[in-house]
Amino acid sequence: MARMTGSWLSGPSAALPQGQGGEQKYPGEWLGLPEHGPGALVSSGKRVLALVIDWFSSIAIAMALVGDNPLESPLLSAYTLLVWCGVGIVTVTLFSFTPGQFIAGLQVVRVDGPVRVGLIRALGRQILLVFIAPALVTDIDGRGLHDRATGTALVRSR
Repeated sequence: MARMTGSWLSGPSAALPQGQGGEQKYPGEWLGLPEHGPGALVSSGKRVLALVIDWFSSIAIAMALVGDNPLESPLLSAYTLLVWCGVGIVTVTLFSFTPGQFIAGLQVVRVDGPVRVGLIRALGRQILLVFIAPALVTDIDGRGLHDRATGTALVRSR
């Protein structure tokens, strides 16, 4: 019984690659990322700041799309979500950051090589973000499930 339950009761360290025992010195060390400065993993506070900026700008755009009396429109929340998803997919594909991430000094990078994120990863990442829960469940590096599933990480750009 102990062998069967040990894999999920052991916590985040149970998901470590084979041979990666012990503690890492800082988040992102095993991914080959620096501890500080550009390219280092970001904190949850910076992530939330970027999300809030993106969300409120999406609300503003959705209010313009709805037209007269937008706060009473039942379509405002649906338009906001569609705008937020569309902006996230397009901007991460083209520039590797959303407008909120740019303002907060963040960038989405692939952890498997120095190449652009690409449409498929940006689309998968954004679809997983819609469900919120994947972003709240993090690994030992502090990356959300959406980043882990798409092989990406949110790092400092400056």
